[in-house]
Amino acid sequence: MSSINLIDAFQDFKEAENIDRPTMMKVVEDVFKTLLRKKYTSDENFDVIVNAEKGDLEIIRRRMIVEDGQVEDPLAQVAYSDAVKIEPDFEVGEELYEEIDLLDFGRRAILAAKQTLASRISDLKKNVLAKKYGDRVGEIISAEVYQVWKKEILLLDEEGNELILPKSEQIPQDYFKKGESIRAVVKKVDMKNNNPVIILSRTSPEFLAKLLEIEVPEIFDGLIVIKKIVRDPGERAKVAVESYDDRIDPVGACVGMKGSRIHGIVRELKNENIDVINWTNNIQLLIQRSLTPAKITSMELDQENKHANVYLKPDQVSLAIGRRGVNIKLACELTGYELDVYRDSEDEEVEGFDIDLDEFSDEIETWVIDELKRIGCDTGRSVLKLTPEELERRTDLEKETIEEVIRILKEEFDKE
Repeated sequence: MSSINLIDAFQDFKEAENIDRPTMMKVVEDVFKTLLRKKYTSDENFDVIVNAEKGDLEIIRRRMIVEDGQVEDPLAQVAYSDAVKIEPDFEVGEELYEEIDLLDFGRRAILAAKQTLASRISDLKKNVLAKKYGDRVGEIISAEVYQVWKKEILLLDEEGNELILPKSEQIPQDYFKKGESIRAVVKKVDMKNNNPVIILSRTSPEFLAKLLEIEVPEIFDGLIVIKKIVRDPGERAKVAVESYDDRIDPVGACVGMKGSRIHGIVRELKNENIDVINWTNNIQLLIQRSLTPAKITSMELDQENKHANVYLKPDQVSLAIGRRGVNIKLACELTGYELDVYRDSEDEEVEGFDIDLDEFSDEIETWVIDELKRIGCDTGRSVLKLTPEELERRTDLEKETIEEVIRILKEEFDKE
Protein backbone atom coordinates (compact mmCIF):
# COMPACT_ATOMS: atom_id res chain seq x y z
CA MET A 1 0.00 0.00 0.00
CA SER A 2 1.08 3.60 -0.51
CA SER A 3 1.56 4.78 3.06
CA ILE A 4 1.62 8.28 4.51
CA ASN A 5 4.84 9.06 6.35
CA LEU A 6 4.04 10.01 9.93
CA ILE A 7 7.51 9.64 11.43
CA ASP A 8 7.87 13.39 12.08
CA ALA A 9 4.51 13.53 13.83
CA PHE A 10 5.33 10.51 15.99
CA GLN A 11 8.72 12.03 16.84
CA ASP A 12 6.86 15.01 18.29
CA PHE A 13 4.98 12.62 20.53
CA LYS A 14 8.16 10.93 21.71
CA GLU A 15 9.76 14.28 22.61
CA ALA A 16 6.82 15.10 24.85
CA GLU A 17 7.68 12.38 27.35
CA ASN A 18 4.56 12.91 29.43
CA ILE A 19 2.27 11.91 26.54
CA ASP A 20 1.62 8.21 27.01
CA ARG A 21 1.34 5.73 24.15
CA PRO A 22 -2.41 5.00 24.52
CA THR A 23 -3.12 8.71 24.25
CA MET A 24 -0.90 8.97 21.20
CA MET A 25 -2.65 6.05 19.49
CA LYS A 26 -6.08 7.50 20.31
CA VAL A 27 -5.25 10.89 18.81
CA VAL A 28 -3.92 9.40 15.56
CA GLU A 29 -6.93 7.08 15.35
CA ASP A 30 -9.36 9.96 15.89
CA VAL A 31 -7.73 12.08 13.17
CA PHE A 32 -8.01 9.35 10.56
CA LYS A 33 -11.48 8.27 11.60
CA THR A 34 -12.53 11.85 10.92
CA LEU A 35 -11.03 11.44 7.44
CA LEU A 36 -13.05 8.24 6.97
CA ARG A 37 -16.29 9.89 8.06
CA LYS A 38 -15.78 12.65 5.50
CA LYS A 39 -15.28 10.16 2.67
CA TYR A 40 -17.63 7.28 3.68
CA THR A 41 -20.06 9.12 6.08
CA SER A 42 -19.26 6.51 8.78
CA ASP A 43 -16.21 4.92 10.38
CA GLU A 44 -18.00 1.96 11.99
CA ASN A 45 -16.60 -0.71 9.68
CA PHE A 46 -13.04 0.55 9.60
CA ASP A 47 -10.06 -0.30 11.82
CA VAL A 48 -7.20 2.17 12.09
CA ILE A 49 -3.97 0.32 13.02
CA VAL A 50 -1.10 2.57 14.13
CA ASN A 51 2.52 1.47 14.07
CA ALA A 52 4.28 4.06 16.19
CA GLU A 53 7.71 2.47 15.81
CA LYS A 54 7.75 2.61 12.01
CA GLY A 55 5.79 5.84 11.84
CA ASP A 56 3.00 4.55 9.59
CA LEU A 57 -0.54 3.23 9.80
CA GLU A 58 -2.98 0.91 8.07
CA ILE A 59 -6.72 1.32 7.55
CA ILE A 60 -8.63 -1.95 7.23
CA ARG A 61 -12.19 -2.03 5.92
CA ARG A 62 -14.50 -4.81 7.19
CA ARG A 63 -17.55 -5.96 5.13
CA MET A 64 -19.78 -9.01 5.22
CA ILE A 65 -20.06 -11.02 1.95
CA VAL A 66 -23.69 -11.44 0.86
CA GLU A 67 -25.47 -12.88 -2.20
CA ASP A 68 -25.52 -10.72 -5.30
CA GLY A 69 -28.46 -8.35 -5.17
CA GLN A 70 -28.76 -8.67 -1.37
CA VAL A 71 -26.55 -5.66 -0.47
CA GLU A 72 -28.60 -3.42 1.81
CA ASP A 73 -25.76 -1.45 3.40
CA PRO A 74 -22.81 -0.87 1.03
CA LEU A 75 -20.63 0.27 3.96
CA ALA A 76 -21.10 -2.97 5.90
CA GLN A 77 -21.82 -5.45 3.07
CA VAL A 78 -20.26 -6.49 -0.24
CA ALA A 79 -21.72 -8.58 -3.11
CA TYR A 80 -20.26 -12.07 -3.61
CA SER A 81 -19.28 -11.30 -7.22
CA ASP A 82 -17.22 -8.26 -6.07
CA ALA A 83 -15.61 -10.21 -3.23
CA VAL A 84 -14.27 -13.03 -5.43
CA LYS A 85 -12.53 -10.45 -7.61
CA ILE A 86 -10.36 -9.71 -4.61
CA GLU A 87 -9.91 -13.31 -3.45
CA PRO A 88 -11.37 -16.19 -5.54
CA ASP A 89 -12.01 -18.61 -2.65
CA PHE A 90 -14.30 -16.25 -0.61
CA GLU A 91 -17.75 -17.58 0.30
CA VAL A 92 -21.03 -15.94 1.27
CA GLY A 93 -21.23 -15.26 5.01
CA GLU A 94 -17.49 -14.63 5.42
CA GLU A 95 -16.05 -11.27 6.38
CA LEU A 96 -13.95 -9.43 3.83
CA TYR A 97 -10.95 -7.49 5.16
CA GLU A 98 -9.67 -4.95 2.67
CA GLU A 99 -6.79 -2.52 3.10
CA ILE A 100 -7.58 1.07 2.13
CA ASP A 101 -4.93 2.95 0.17
CA LEU A 102 -4.53 6.32 1.83
CA LEU A 103 -3.89 7.94 -1.55
CA ASP A 104 -7.53 7.17 -2.38
CA PHE A 105 -8.44 10.01 -0.02
CA GLY A 106 -6.63 12.50 -2.24
CA ARG A 107 -3.54 14.60 -1.59
CA ARG A 108 -5.51 17.52 -0.17
CA ALA A 109 -7.31 15.31 2.40
CA ILE A 110 -4.01 13.66 3.42
CA LEU A 111 -2.33 17.04 3.89
CA ALA A 112 -5.30 18.24 5.99
CA ALA A 113 -5.00 15.09 8.12
CA LYS A 114 -1.30 15.72 8.73
CA GLN A 115 -2.00 19.32 9.72
CA THR A 116 -4.81 18.23 12.05
CA LEU A 117 -2.53 15.64 13.62
CA ALA A 118 0.22 18.24 14.19
CA SER A 119 -2.34 20.59 15.72
CA ARG A 120 -3.70 17.89 18.03
CA ILE A 121 -0.16 17.01 19.15
CA SER A 122 0.54 20.67 19.85
CA ASP A 123 -2.68 21.01 21.92
CA LEU A 124 -1.84 17.83 23.80
CA LYS A 125 1.62 19.16 24.66
CA LYS A 126 0.08 22.41 25.92
CA ASN A 127 -2.38 20.49 28.09
CA VAL A 128 0.39 18.30 29.49
CA LEU A 129 2.52 21.39 30.27
CA ALA A 130 -0.41 23.21 31.90
CA LYS A 131 -1.25 20.17 34.04
CA LYS A 132 2.38 19.54 34.98
CA TYR A 133 2.90 23.05 36.32
CA GLY A 134 -0.68 23.36 37.58
CA ASP A 135 0.14 20.45 39.90
CA ARG A 136 3.39 22.16 40.95
CA VAL A 137 1.96 25.53 41.99
CA GLY A 138 3.61 26.46 45.30
CA GLU A 139 6.73 24.37 44.60
CA ILE A 140 10.26 25.72 44.17
CA ILE A 141 11.93 25.01 40.83
CA SER A 142 15.28 25.88 39.30
CA ALA A 143 15.45 27.28 35.79
CA GLU A 144 18.00 28.91 33.50
CA VAL A 145 17.77 32.53 32.40
CA TYR A 146 17.30 32.59 28.62
CA GLN A 147 16.34 36.20 27.96
CA VAL A 148 16.23 39.31 30.15
CA TRP A 149 13.69 42.00 29.26
CA LYS A 150 12.66 45.20 30.97
CA LYS A 151 9.37 43.90 32.36
CA GLU A 152 10.12 40.18 32.73
CA ILE A 153 12.68 37.40 32.45
CA LEU A 154 12.26 34.35 30.21
CA LEU A 155 13.57 31.12 31.72
CA LEU A 156 13.85 27.55 30.45
CA ASP A 157 13.35 24.45 32.60
CA GLU A 158 15.30 21.20 32.15
CA GLU A 159 12.91 20.14 29.36
CA GLY A 160 13.17 23.45 27.51
CA ASN A 161 9.72 24.71 28.53
CA GLU A 162 9.40 28.49 28.75
CA LEU A 163 8.71 30.08 32.14
CA ILE A 164 8.12 33.75 32.97
CA LEU A 165 9.44 35.71 35.98
CA PRO A 166 7.75 39.15 35.84
CA LYS A 167 9.51 42.23 37.22
CA SER A 168 6.77 42.52 39.86
CA GLU A 169 7.68 39.04 41.12
CA GLN A 170 11.41 39.80 41.40
CA ILE A 171 13.13 41.02 44.56
CA PRO A 172 14.17 44.67 43.98
CA GLN A 173 17.86 43.73 44.40
CA ASP A 174 17.63 40.82 41.93
CA TYR A 175 19.99 41.02 38.96
CA PHE A 176 20.26 38.08 36.59
CA LYS A 177 22.30 37.40 33.47
CA LYS A 178 21.66 35.00 30.59
CA GLY A 179 22.67 31.43 31.42
CA GLU A 180 22.36 31.96 35.17
CA SER A 181 20.38 29.39 37.17
CA ILE A 182 17.81 30.84 39.57
CA ARG A 183 15.27 29.49 42.03
CA ALA A 184 11.66 30.63 42.23
CA VAL A 185 8.28 29.30 43.25
CA VAL A 186 5.58 28.41 40.71
CA LYS A 187 2.92 31.06 41.36
CA LYS A 188 0.23 30.25 38.78
CA VAL A 189 -0.48 28.99 35.26
CA ASP A 190 -2.31 31.43 32.99
CA MET A 191 -3.80 30.63 29.59
CA LYS A 192 -3.00 33.24 26.94
CA ASN A 193 -4.28 32.67 23.38
CA ASN A 194 -4.81 29.02 24.33
CA ASN A 195 -1.15 28.73 25.36
CA PRO A 196 -0.13 27.99 28.97
CA VAL A 197 1.99 30.75 30.54
CA ILE A 198 3.82 29.61 33.69
CA ILE A 199 4.38 32.52 36.09
CA LEU A 200 7.15 32.25 38.70
CA SER A 201 7.68 34.38 41.80
CA ARG A 202 10.51 35.25 44.18
CA THR A 203 8.48 37.78 46.20
CA SER A 204 5.57 35.64 47.39
CA PRO A 205 5.45 34.36 51.00
CA GLU A 206 5.27 30.82 49.56
CA PHE A 207 8.83 31.20 48.22
CA LEU A 208 10.15 31.94 51.72
CA ALA A 209 7.99 29.15 53.18
CA LYS A 210 9.47 26.60 50.75
CA LEU A 211 13.03 27.81 51.39
CA LEU A 212 12.43 27.28 55.12
CA GLU A 213 11.03 23.83 54.41
CA ILE A 214 14.22 22.93 52.53
CA GLU A 215 16.55 24.28 55.23
CA VAL A 216 14.62 23.17 58.33
CA PRO A 217 13.93 19.40 58.51
CA GLU A 218 11.48 19.91 61.38
CA ILE A 219 9.22 21.96 59.08
CA PHE A 220 9.48 19.36 56.32
CA ASP A 221 8.58 16.62 58.82
CA GLY A 222 5.61 18.61 60.14
CA LEU A 223 6.97 19.02 63.68
CA ILE A 224 7.06 22.80 63.17
CA VAL A 225 4.27 24.61 61.34
CA ILE A 226 4.55 27.99 59.65
CA LYS A 227 1.42 29.83 60.79
CA LYS A 228 1.90 33.01 58.77
CA ILE A 229 4.49 34.83 56.66
CA VAL A 230 4.47 38.52 55.71
CA ARG A 231 7.12 40.09 53.50
CA ASP A 232 8.42 43.32 52.11
CA PRO A 233 10.64 41.60 49.50
CA GLY A 234 14.33 42.39 49.83
CA GLU A 235 13.73 44.48 52.95
CA ARG A 236 12.17 42.48 55.78
CA ALA A 237 10.05 39.40 56.50
CA LYS A 238 8.30 38.12 59.59
CA VAL A 239 7.65 34.40 60.04
CA ALA A 240 5.36 33.13 62.81
CA VAL A 241 6.03 29.48 63.67
CA GLU A 242 4.56 26.96 66.09
CA SER A 243 5.84 23.61 67.33
CA TYR A 244 3.68 20.55 67.94
CA ASP A 245 6.45 19.07 70.07
CA ASP A 246 7.15 20.79 73.40
CA ARG A 247 10.76 19.62 73.25
CA ILE A 248 11.41 21.62 70.08
CA ASP A 249 12.08 25.37 70.14
CA PRO A 250 10.56 26.43 66.79
CA VAL A 251 12.47 29.74 66.57
CA GLY A 252 15.80 28.13 67.46
CA ALA A 253 15.22 25.30 64.99
CA CYS A 254 14.45 27.75 62.15
CA VAL A 255 17.41 30.02 62.86
CA GLY A 256 19.88 27.20 63.49
CA MET A 257 23.15 27.18 65.41
CA LYS A 258 24.66 30.66 65.06
CA GLY A 259 22.12 31.38 62.33
CA SER A 260 23.39 28.54 60.12
CA ARG A 261 19.97 27.67 58.72
CA ILE A 262 18.63 31.16 58.19
CA HIS A 263 21.81 32.62 56.62
CA GLY A 264 21.42 30.68 53.37
CA ILE A 265 17.84 31.91 53.01
CA VAL A 266 18.87 35.50 53.76
CA ARG A 267 21.49 35.30 50.98
CA GLU A 268 18.95 33.85 48.54
CA LEU A 269 16.57 36.73 49.36
CA LYS A 270 19.28 39.37 48.80
CA ASN A 271 19.93 40.09 52.51
CA GLU A 272 16.28 40.37 53.46
CA ASN A 273 16.00 40.62 57.28
CA ILE A 274 13.97 37.67 58.58
CA ASP A 275 12.33 37.84 62.01
CA VAL A 276 11.23 34.40 63.23
CA ILE A 277 8.75 34.58 66.12
CA ASN A 278 6.73 32.14 68.19
CA TRP A 279 3.06 32.08 67.21
CA THR A 280 0.52 32.55 70.01
CA ASN A 281 -3.24 33.01 70.26
CA ASN A 282 -2.63 35.66 72.93
CA ILE A 283 -2.97 38.76 70.77
CA GLN A 284 -1.09 41.06 73.15
CA LEU A 285 1.87 38.73 73.20
CA LEU A 286 1.69 38.28 69.42
CA ILE A 287 1.74 42.08 68.89
CA GLN A 288 4.69 42.36 71.26
CA ARG A 289 6.61 39.67 69.37
CA SER A 290 5.60 41.03 65.96
CA LEU A 291 7.30 44.38 66.69
CA THR A 292 10.68 42.65 67.04
CA PRO A 293 13.40 43.94 67.39
CA ALA A 294 11.70 46.74 69.41
CA LYS A 295 10.71 46.13 73.05
CA ILE A 296 7.42 47.63 74.20
CA THR A 297 6.61 48.88 77.71
CA SER A 298 2.80 48.86 77.65
CA MET A 299 -0.20 48.46 75.37
CA GLU A 300 -3.83 49.56 75.05
CA LEU A 301 -5.86 46.97 73.16
CA ASP A 302 -9.20 47.48 71.42
CA GLN A 303 -10.13 43.98 70.26
CA GLU A 304 -13.52 45.02 68.87
CA ASN A 305 -11.97 47.47 66.38
CA LYS A 306 -8.73 45.46 66.02
CA HIS A 307 -6.64 48.41 67.10
CA ALA A 308 -3.77 48.76 69.58
CA ASN A 309 -1.83 51.69 71.00
CA VAL A 310 1.71 50.56 71.76
CA TYR A 311 3.98 52.51 74.10
CA LEU A 312 7.75 52.25 73.94
CA LYS A 313 10.81 53.97 75.30
CA PRO A 314 12.02 56.73 72.96
CA ASP A 315 15.04 54.75 71.79
CA GLN A 316 12.75 51.86 70.78
CA VAL A 317 10.29 53.89 68.69
CA SER A 318 12.41 54.01 65.54
CA LEU A 319 13.10 50.27 65.85
CA ALA A 320 9.38 49.54 66.10
CA ILE A 321 8.60 51.66 63.04
CA GLY A 322 11.56 50.45 61.04
CA ARG A 323 13.10 51.77 57.87
CA ARG A 324 10.42 53.39 55.70
CA GLY A 325 7.86 52.12 58.20
CA VAL A 326 8.37 48.51 57.06
CA ASN A 327 8.58 46.93 60.52
CA ILE A 328 5.28 48.29 61.81
CA LYS A 329 3.57 47.64 58.46
CA LEU A 330 4.54 43.96 58.60
CA ALA A 331 3.52 43.75 62.28
CA CYS A 332 0.07 45.04 61.30
CA GLU A 333 -0.21 42.44 58.52
CA LEU A 334 0.97 39.61 60.78
CA THR A 335 -1.39 40.39 63.68
CA GLY A 336 -4.34 41.76 61.71
CA TYR A 337 -4.40 44.76 64.05
CA GLU A 338 -3.88 48.44 63.31
CA LEU A 339 -0.96 49.52 65.50
CA ASP A 340 -0.12 53.06 66.63
CA VAL A 341 3.24 53.62 68.28
CA TYR A 342 3.80 56.18 71.04
CA ARG A 343 6.69 57.12 73.27
CA ASP A 344 6.10 56.12 76.87
CA SER A 345 4.34 59.02 78.64
CA GLU A 346 6.35 58.48 81.83
CA ASP A 347 9.55 59.21 79.92
CA GLU A 348 8.03 62.38 78.51
CA GLU A 349 7.19 63.61 82.03
CA VAL A 350 10.77 63.07 83.19
CA GLU A 351 12.11 64.95 80.20
CA GLY A 352 9.72 67.88 80.76
CA PHE A 353 8.07 69.68 77.88
CA ASP A 354 8.54 68.74 74.24
CA ILE A 355 7.78 70.44 70.93
CA ASP A 356 6.23 68.85 67.86
CA LEU A 357 8.52 69.01 64.82
CA ASP A 358 5.74 70.56 62.73
CA GLU A 359 6.12 73.68 64.92
CA PHE A 360 9.53 74.24 63.29
CA SER A 361 8.17 74.22 59.72
CA ASP A 362 9.09 77.92 59.31
CA GLU A 363 12.79 77.12 59.94
CA ILE A 364 13.11 73.50 58.85
CA GLU A 365 12.00 72.41 55.37
CA THR A 366 8.96 70.13 55.24
CA TRP A 367 10.79 67.29 53.46
CA VAL A 368 13.43 67.27 56.21
CA ILE A 369 10.72 67.02 58.90
CA ASP A 370 9.09 64.19 56.96
CA GLU A 371 12.41 62.34 56.78
CA LEU A 372 12.87 62.66 60.56
CA LYS A 373 9.31 61.47 61.17
CA ARG A 374 10.01 58.46 58.97
CA ILE A 375 12.50 57.15 61.54
CA GLY A 376 10.11 57.82 64.42
CA CYS A 377 11.30 61.31 65.41
CA ASP A 378 8.27 63.57 65.46
CA THR A 379 9.28 65.89 68.32
CA GLY A 380 12.30 68.07 69.02
CA ARG A 381 13.58 66.02 71.96
CA SER A 382 13.26 62.74 70.07
CA VAL A 383 15.66 64.15 67.45
CA LEU A 384 18.11 65.51 70.02
CA LYS A 385 18.25 62.13 71.79
CA LEU A 386 19.96 60.68 68.71
CA THR A 387 23.58 61.45 67.86
CA PRO A 388 24.39 63.24 64.57
CA GLU A 389 26.08 60.05 63.35
CA GLU A 390 22.97 57.96 64.09
CA LEU A 391 20.73 60.49 62.37
CA GLU A 392 23.00 60.45 59.33
CA ARG A 393 23.00 56.65 59.27
CA ARG A 394 19.22 56.26 59.62
CA THR A 395 18.10 59.05 57.31
CA ASP A 396 18.90 60.26 53.81
CA LEU A 397 19.90 63.68 55.18
CA GLU A 398 23.28 65.31 54.57
CA LYS A 399 25.61 65.94 57.53
CA GLU A 400 25.28 69.73 57.13
CA THR A 401 21.45 69.49 57.14
CA ILE A 402 21.49 67.41 60.34
CA GLU A 403 23.84 69.88 62.06
CA GLU A 404 21.54 72.77 61.10
CA VAL A 405 18.44 70.93 62.43
CA ILE A 406 20.18 70.18 65.75
CA ARG A 407 21.28 73.83 66.06
CA ILE A 408 17.71 75.10 65.52
CA LEU A 409 16.23 72.63 68.03
CA LYS A 410 18.84 73.28 70.69
CA GLU A 411 18.37 77.03 70.40
CA GLU A 412 14.62 76.65 70.91
CA PHE A 413 14.97 74.46 74.00
CA ASP A 414 17.70 76.69 75.45
CA LYS A 415 15.39 79.71 75.07
CA GLU A 416 12.60 77.90 76.89
